[in-house]
Amino acid sequence: MSDETKDRVSGTADQAKGKAKEAWGKLTGDEETRAEGEQEQTQGQVKQGVADAKGKAKDVLDKVTGDH
Repeated sequence: MSDETKDRVSGTADQAKGKAKEAWGKLTGDEETRAEGEQEQTQGQVKQGVADAKGKAKDVLDKVTGDH
């Protein structure tokens, strides 16, 4: 599995886990858990962005070197 794919999968997992944690925090009135959930979602979004950047960089490198 490529680093790009690992980042994408990890990011998606973090976002899902964060949404669940945020919902639980809202349901129970636990502000700390809700905030942790929001933070995990943000971390997941960042990982997704890193994966996108790696993919774009690889595309540019492939064009420059002639790899397809």
